Amino acid sequence: MTYYIKADQFFYAYETKKGGFLEITDGKFGEWTEETAAGADILDYSGQSIAPGLVETHIHGFGGADAQDAEVEGIMGTMSEGLLSAGVTSFLPSPLTDDHEGLKAVCTVVGEHYQEARGAKVRGIFFEGPFFTEEKKGAQNPKYMRDAKMWELEDWQEAAHGMLKKIGLAPERDGSEDFIRKATESGVVIALGHSNATYKQAVAGVQAGASVWVHTFNGMSGMTHQEPGMVGAILNTPNTYAELICDGHHVRPEAAEIVMKMKGADHVVLITDSMRAAGLPDGPYMLGEYEVEVRDGAAWLPTGRPAASILTLKTAVKNVIDWGIATPAEAIMMASLTPAKSVNIDDVCGQIKPGLSADFIVLDNDFDLVATYLDGEKRYEA
Repeated sequence: MTYYIKADQFFYAYETKKGGFLEITDGKFGEWTEETAAGADILDYSGQSIAPGLVETHIHGFGGADAQDAEVEGIMGTMSEGLLSAGVTSFLPSPLTDDHEGLKAVCTVVGEHYQEARGAKVRGIFFEGPFFTEEKKGAQNPKYMRDAKMWELEDWQEAAHGMLKKIGLAPERDGSEDFIRKATESGVVIALGHSNATYKQAVAGVQAGASVWVHTFNGMSGMTHQEPGMVGAILNTPNTYAELICDGHHVRPEAAEIVMKMKGADHVVLITDSMRAAGLPDGPYMLGEYEVEVRDGAAWLPTGRPAASILTLKTAVKNVIDWGIATPAEAIMMASLTPAKSVNIDDVCGQIKPGLSADFIVLDNDFDLVATYLDGEKRYEA
C-alpha cells in the first residue's frame, strides 16, 4: 500500500524540504517529490510539518511505569504506548544504579520481550550506573556504586541478548580506562557522568573510547579557570555527544546555549531523564529507592535539589526553540538523528530516509505535537 503525505515542510537529516509530497509504502519511507501522479492517495497535512519520530536515549519511566521495575507490561506497554504522546517512536529504557541481579532482571525483560513493545520501539538499554562515584551520586543509592568489571557487563549483555547499548561510569574509578576500552570494543557505548573527575581524567576516558556525557552540568565536576573538570572536557572534546535536560530546571537556557554553540546540533543529545511521574499529576513518587516530590514542573528531593525529571521530549524540542537557542531544524536533529547516532542506531531510526520504517511526527506552526505515526500508521493524535 502506498500513500503520500502533503505538508509545508519535511525535516530531513541535513536539510528541510519545503512543500511537496513524501511517499509511504508498506510502512516504509519512500522518496520525496515535488508533485504526485493524478489519483494518488494523499494524506493532507497542509500548514504543518513532518519530522522523524523522536529518539529517547535516557529515560527511566513514564505514566507510572519505570524501567527499574523490570516488568514486561510496564516497559512494553505503559512506557512504550505512553511515549507516543511525547512524540517518541524509539527509546532506551534506563534503569538506575542497582545491584547486579536487579540490573540483570531489566536486561532479561528487555532482551526477551523488546519486540512486544506496543508503542514506541525499544532499541536497547541504557544503564545509568552503577559505576559512578558517591561524591556525585545525585538521586541514586551510593551503596550500589562500585568499580566497573567486565564480567558484570558480559553477564548483563548475555541476559539482554545484546540489547545493552550504553552504560554510564565515572572515569576516575579504578580500572575505568581498561573497562572503557574493552566495553567499546564489544560494541557498548560508554557515557561519562555522575563523576568528580578532573579534566585530565575525563579526557583520558574519552581517549579510551567513551563518547557520551551524561546530562551535561548535572552530577559532575564543574569548570573553573584552574581546573576545567568534566564540564571543561565536554566543551573541549570534539566528536563526543553531550546530553542535555532542557526543562528549565536542570540547566538554564544560557548554559544550554553555550553547549550547543560549542558542540553543534550534531553532537548535542536532548534527553528527558524522566521518571515514572512523567505524564502524571503532581505529588509524591518513588525514584528508585528515594521518595521525590513532583511540583512546579520538576521532581525534587527533600534537599530541594532536582531529581530526574518529568520532562517530555516534545517539550524539550519546543523549549529550545522558544528559548531562541536553536532553530527548529536543530532542535529536531538534537532529539532524533543525533541521539540515534550517539548509540549507533541511526541505521533504523532518527531520520526520514527511504527504506527506514515510517516512524514520524506531525507538528503545527508552534511546534506542538499534532500526531505520531509508527510504520506509517497513526498511533496518537493530540
